Order: sequence, then C-alpha cells, then structure tokens
Amino acid sequence: MDCLLFLKGRKFFPRIEYFPMIPFVDLQAQYRKIEASVRRRMDAVLTHGQFIMGPEVAELEKELGRYVGVEHAISCSSGTDALVMALMALGIGSGDCVFVPVMTFIATSEAVERVGARPCFVDVDPRTFNLDPSDLERRIRDAKNDPKFGRPAAVMVVNLFGLCADFDAIDGIAKKYGLEVIEDAAQSFGAIHRGRKSGALAKISCTSFFPAKPLGGYGDGGAIFTPDGAIADTLRSMRVHGQGRERYEHVRLGFTARLDTLQAAILLSKMEIFEDEILARGRVARNYSRTLGDLPKPPVTPAIPEHQRSAWAQYSITFADRAARDAARKGLEANGIPNVVYYPIPLHRQPVYAGLGYAAGDFPNAVRMSETILSLPMHPYLDESVARLAADSIRESLKNV
Repeated sequence: MDCLLFLKGRKFFPRIEYFPMIPFVDLQAQYRKIEASVRRRMDAVLTHGQFIMGPEVAELEKELGRYVGVEHAISCSSGTDALVMALMALGIGSGDCVFVPVMTFIATSEAVERVGARPCFVDVDPRTFNLDPSDLERRIRDAKNDPKFGRPAAVMVVNLFGLCADFDAIDGIAKKYGLEVIEDAAQSFGAIHRGRKSGALAKISCTSFFPAKPLGGYGDGGAIFTPDGAIADTLRSMRVHGQGRERYEHVRLGFTARLDTLQAAILLSKMEIFEDEILARGRVARNYSRTLGDLPKPPVTPAIPEHQRSAWAQYSITFADRAARDAARKGLEANGIPNVVYYPIPLHRQPVYAGLGYAAGDFPNAVRMSETILSLPMHPYLDESVARLAADSIRESLKNV
C-alpha cells in the first residue's frame, strides 16, 4: 500500500508501525515519473558504447550552463573533487588559509586540506545557518595577525540546506582583503539569489550530483561553473590527468575526475523535470512551515530572505534546547517519520581537526545549532499529510518538555 494513501485521514496515535513507508528522500517516486526517459537515454549509451566522455557528457554540460546562466560548465566525478579542482585552478595550496563555515559536511574543509592549505573556520548565522559575514571579517583579521594561519587566500561559501549565503556582504569583504570566493553549491543547485542562479555567484562555483541532492544522479558526480575561459580550460585538462592538446601530452598535474556517460544520461532525464521539482519542494516547505507554525510551542522554521529562492535540499527546524529537539525526535520516530540531525558535530569539534587548536566552545552559533537542529523528510513528492503528522508528533512530544 502506498504510504501517502495510508496516511490520509489518520488521527494521531502514540505508535504507528509504518516507518519504512515514509522515505526521507523518495527517489523511487521520482524514478516512476522519469523511467521511460532514463531507460531511453541509458539504452542509447549502451548502444553507442562511449562510456567515458560520451556525447551525453557534452550535452549535459551545455544544459547545465544554460540553466545556471554561466558560459562554462565542467562536469566531474564528485562534488568533493569539484571543490579540490576549483582550489587547484586558483593556485591555492601550501601556506594558504581558506575560510569555511564551521557547520557543514566535512567535504568542504577536506578539499582545502587535500590541496595542502589550512581550513580556517567561521561561525554561522543562527537564522539562515550560512556563513556569518561579520564573523568572517573578524576571522580574516585574526589570521592576518597570526602567522600560524598562513596567507588568507580564499573563502569557500557553502549554501547550506539549499539557501544561498549572503554573497553581497561576503563579496565585499573578500574584495576588501583580496580573497578569492568559491561557491559550494552542493545543496543549492536550483536556488536563486537576487535573480542569479546558484552556480553563478562566484568566479568558480561547484555542485554535487550525489543521489540525495536536489539534482542527483544514481551515483557520484559533480560540476564546476565559471565564466572564465582560461579557468575552464584548466579544469577540463585537470580532470583527465592534466591532458594537453594531445591525449598523451600532460601539461599539469591532474587526476581522474570525469563524470561517466551513464550518469550524464540519467542527469539529462532529471533536468527535464528539475524546475518543476524545485517548485514542488517550495510547496512542501510552505506546508511544513504553515503546519508547524500553528503549534503551541512552535520550532523555529527556516528564514528565507525576500530576494532568495531556496532549493530546499533539506527542511531544517530548530528547537528551544537539546531536550526539546530530542523529545521531538522520539515523537517523530514513534510515528514512522524519519529525521536527521545535520550536523551533530561542528567541524572544530571533529577529532581530525583537534590539532588546529580551537576550543570546544568556540563558534557558539554553530554549537547551539548542532544541539537544537532537526531535518524532516524533504522531496518534491512528499504528501501534505506527512507534514500534518509531523506537526502532530511534535505537538505531543513537547507537552511534557
């Protein structure tokens, strides 16, 4: 039985045993919609047999660039490799400091370390969860006055949960101190900031096609966007071992970072419905916000500035404290609603970064966020009844908190 039909008209009960029927991200519902297109495109690849850099790769890159509004789109093997390539293309490496938000997936800071630079953490805005421009400027000044940080070289701006960061303020600060800006759009492909698509907000922007992302494939993949032709040529060379004009001429160090043709074919099918899915995600988010806003002790729902459109990679809410968040989790799980904490450990508290010298209480906004945040199921095919059940579950769970 379809879980959404099963939920309609159901009253709140302390325990309902159908947890597996409500997916956190429903890729199967999406596949049912695009199955014919996916099979047709994959069959075409199987027929022509160009599994590496086949014609679908160039077609996808053209479509991605058109959608974002940037001349050059360079596909690659993952979102993490996209970040590494972006840093390398800008010449960032040993002795450099790259500022990254302290609340993000480790891939962002991991890419910085992989090129030999040092990640320098920045606190986040408590309402948008994105990098806080005022804390960025303070951290830049600190780094300039302390040689242990290295040369302030760049800021990697993560658009967390699908919402673009405050690029107006960040760009101004970066220009003031001579820093490059890299947009980490792994969660925000499809978002809009002041009329510009995510992916077009910096000299180099990177995204991920991990299956759970707003535009996700059926495996790993990523892309890099830039208006700069010279940077684009460097990136295209870098993803195939630094290849020059000839196949066995190598003009720089690179690595294997190509997007395979089958993934390109799948992503082309998903692009056919992508804009409709972004609009549907917005409707799901509005259902959540309206339903949760009616609670006696409502959690704080996402804040979206008027000049922005979120891609709604996640729908994340915050509670008054950890006890309320944990009680809500138990109530949701008792009623079959999956939920995730993004992220339970800020980067400065990760064991791998113990040597950077940060204290556990540094970055108070990120620490509080890790203790109070909760993400609910989010995908374009989520029925409104799930939002109502989530609100009922949270209402019941908070009665005695």
